[in-house]
Amino acid sequence: MIKLTPSLLAADLMHLGRDIDMMRRHGLDQLHFDVMDAHFVPNLSFGPDFLRAIGRQHPDMKTDVHLMMDNPDQYLHEFAKCGASSITVHAEIGGDLCGMIRTIQGLNVKAGLSVKPETPVDALLPYLKQLDLILIMTVEPGFGGQKFMPEEVEKIRFLRKSGFHGDIAVDGGVSIENAALLRDAGTTLLVMGTSYFRAEDPSAVARYVEELNR
Repeated sequence: MIKLTPSLLAADLMHLGRDIDMMRRHGLDQLHFDVMDAHFVPNLSFGPDFLRAIGRQHPDMKTDVHLMMDNPDQYLHEFAKCGASSITVHAEIGGDLCGMIRTIQGLNVKAGLSVKPETPVDALLPYLKQLDLILIMTVEPGFGGQKFMPEEVEKIRFLRKSGFHGDIAVDGGVSIENAALLRDAGTTLLVMGTSYFRAEDPSAVARYVEELNR
């Protein structure tokens, strides 16, 4: 089964509550929440207090927290406390990734690892048995609206052939034009920002993804 997880980064910053309400009306129950520190990636975004505010308004909604940070280990407890359903850190940061995965899962939150386009998928192999989620970046992370890199789809196929049975999310230039390709490769979570929140008819995008399961 494949699901649409809208990326809050592409919502209207002056009307975030309205845009979240819209996705709920479209039957979507999971939100992708990008956290950027202006070091690991050249941009700044949301913090834990905003995640807590979303949870107060929508306590039943899942939030997939993507920590694009040099020091995510310092924020795992805070984001878990504020309502994260899953927390994904980047393989590129190095350090004790196994320890971070165990910490996240010890907080009753699903644990994920992500790789940027230039990082070989082999970097994920030592962690496959521990992970609940893998996030494949199909653009260089930091800003929305970038062009999808189709060569990254092979990473998804490789992970499935390697025996990974958890969720595989794809983020970066994802749209209805490549959604079926990603589903066929083994993707279960489509992270859409611009192509959902800024679509002429976001409800049609949600319906299209739902129809991919039929």
